[in-house]
Amino acid sequence: MTFVVTENCIKCKYTDCVAVCPVDAFCEGPNFLAIDPVICIDCELCVPECPADAIIQDIELSEDQHHYLALNEELCEHWPPITALKAAPDDADSWNGVQDKLTLLER
Repeated sequence: MTFVVTENCIKCKYTDCVAVCPVDAFCEGPNFLAIDPVICIDCELCVPECPADAIIQDIELSEDQHHYLALNEELCEHWPPITALKAAPDDADSWNGVQDKLTLLER
């Protein structure tokens, strides 16, 4: 099992989750974070830290979220790891909760 970063992280990219990950499973893209399913140890520490509620356990994904598991895996093959807290984008709060952001994901 693993945890998965889902749509609400897009353009929010809060990194509170990264600071608590004991195995450095997060990777960073331009406007999204992803969790490497090979590294994730399913500890759940990141879930309550995410201000956008964008992290979900893979077995809890809804039907319309299942593609995020493969997306996280794919992105982690190309994006560098992130291991330290960074400031969120200036407009992150205005994007938190906005629907249908997948087309805005920058690779």
